[in-house]
Amino acid sequence: MRLVIVDDDPSVLIVLQAYLESLGYEVAAATDGAEAFELVKHGDYRVVISDWEMPNMNGIELCRKIRERSGEYVYFMLLTSREGKDALIDGLDSGADDFLTKPFEPEELRVRLRTAERIVSLESRELVIFSLARLAESRDCETGEHLERIREYSKALAQRLAQHGAYSDLIDADFVRSIYSTSPLHDIGKVGIPDSVLLKPGKLTPAEFEIMKEHAEIGRQTLEDALKAHPNAHYLREARDIAWCHHERFDGTGYPRQLSGDEIPLSARIVTVCDVYDALTSKRHYKPAFTHEKSRQIILDGKGTHFDPEIVDAFLAIEEQFKAIRKKFSPGAMPSITWSLNANLENQVTVGN
Repeated sequence: MRLVIVDDDPSVLIVLQAYLESLGYEVAAATDGAEAFELVKHGDYRVVISDWEMPNMNGIELCRKIRERSGEYVYFMLLTSREGKDALIDGLDSGADDFLTKPFEPEELRVRLRTAERIVSLESRELVIFSLARLAESRDCETGEHLERIREYSKALAQRLAQHGAYSDLIDADFVRSIYSTSPLHDIGKVGIPDSVLLKPGKLTPAEFEIMKEHAEIGRQTLEDALKAHPNAHYLREARDIAWCHHERFDGTGYPRQLSGDEIPLSARIVTVCDVYDALTSKRHYKPAFTHEKSRQIILDGKGTHFDPEIVDAFLAIEEQFKAIRKKFSPGAMPSITWSLNANLENQVTVGN
């Protein structure tokens, strides 16, 4: 487990870091809350051990900032010389999980960190998300690797966009983790589509296609209801946006709302490219799996119309990663189970997976 420790006393940091590393933890040190928040924001840290009194941003302020984030839960432990009920109330009100009074015994810290590990390990958000996505996917008989590929493609694109291009200031480690977790829910709305349409082996009629398109709105409604029940679950907001908007097109000709450009949530624009690429490179009952080169060209042809140009550029920059992900999560020797939406590529690219 990776930890962030925060204290404005360098000698305390040195001793604490040495002790924690002796227990096998990977530790990053910060001298104030602002520095610690940047570490948490841009890195994969699940536990923060923070002094209470610090310049720039104290421990209480740091805890509140961390609690405002989306992304995975961070266990927060306050180190303090304060005692009494008022200190406890202030700390709990900020969202702290635990307190340790200075000076503390190393063995007590070790035991409390074991508790932190258990709590973090019990966090089952990703498991629940992926299980829900599997449930939706099971109705249309897609091969099991589809969800793995979508989230790996989405993560790779988000990481590239975080490092290069116009969206580098908008994408941080939280965004990358969130899109990895929530992108598998892009088609959860298909649970509300009748089998006669969802599983039809041939081409959909115009009326049937209109029914199929409803899965975007059904997905929104499903996740919106969950978000109302759990308003602090920020990841549900991103999951809703992806499910609702991953069939919008950059030029405004998509569905369900004909959004265009940056009206479409960035996470949905990323998943759109990933979803179409996976549809193109996957075998269907009406077509073979297209080669990477052919799929690449179709995506390039859709730059600025179907797809955000910045995201297409990012795709082209990391296309070898896409090929590697495709190879890693391919059905291999397992028999291919066909999945039907439409009997031609034009409708397939529009509807996606």
